[in-house]
Amino acid sequence: MTHHTSLRARVLPVVAAAGILVPVVAGAAPASAATAPQVSCTSGKAGLATKLQRDITAALAGRAGTVAVNVRDRVTNTSCTLRATTSYDSASVVKVTVLATLLWDAKKHNRYLTTRESQLATAMITKSDNAATTALWNQLGVTKVKGFLAAAGMTQTVPGSGGYWGLTRINVTDEQKLLWLLTTKNTVLTDSARAYVLKLMANVIPSQQWGTPAGAPSSVTKHVKNGWLQRSTRGWRVHSIGAFRGGGHDYSISVLTDGNSTMNYGVQTIQAVSKVIHRDLTPSAAASSRYTPTTSPREAYVAVPRG
Repeated sequence: MTHHTSLRARVLPVVAAAGILVPVVAGAAPASAATAPQVSCTSGKAGLATKLQRDITAALAGRAGTVAVNVRDRVTNTSCTLRATTSYDSASVVKVTVLATLLWDAKKHNRYLTTRESQLATAMITKSDNAATTALWNQLGVTKVKGFLAAAGMTQTVPGSGGYWGLTRINVTDEQKLLWLLTTKNTVLTDSARAYVLKLMANVIPSQQWGTPAGAPSSVTKHVKNGWLQRSTRGWRVHSIGAFRGGGHDYSISVLTDGNSTMNYGVQTIQAVSKVIHRDLTPSAAASSRYTPTTSPREAYVAVPRG
């Protein structure tokens, strides 16, 4: 599917090619050979770093495309990274940054969100509404987005130009900085602002409850934002960021991918990685209490320029 530059960032109708997601045919060869991932992990819990490194590597074995992973767990002081600085088109994942920018700017001006802003924010996060995102992106402007990124220490994130918020360039390191900011008391966002973002991320519509929550135990609250975008080069970008808190656990996962042959192929890669991470970080959770994501994953289709 091609997109004309005049479309800018307005929402496109979801047509069969974009909205009906066809699973990869069993046994089909991947689009390109996967490069063996080099996962780096550290942990304050004996043996956990080695286990995570082994299991994440195994989950990605043979998968096509380029995958970046970042995991942080406060409870065990654990961290894992893969392709920490590799840059990706953000697709809808940037919507969390847009909302954080709105709240950061409101704090600077000592005001609450208006009813309109709250309605747009809710649609943007829970439904991944593109029109709502465009309205807030245009209201804020790139200068304010850059101001928030600087305040948040997200130094490697580059806002999309020309109104194409879905082409913001991101990496897993900065996405984890954002998740950490949302789950830690700080001077950039107020406690109420952080709670507001997390509440919306915990209430995304069922068809978008896929990705990093796959395999999470029922004892944690799942906060997630996903995104996908197809372009003529490097195939489908499919991403998921999530924060998981409760039941004695407090951790976050970011997985960014491109070079996928279909959206579902990218979803399957993200969920394979996420399942082993949840299992290793929460081994005491019974198998029956693990979250199974939707079997019909959907996302808003982000308008982008041709190419």
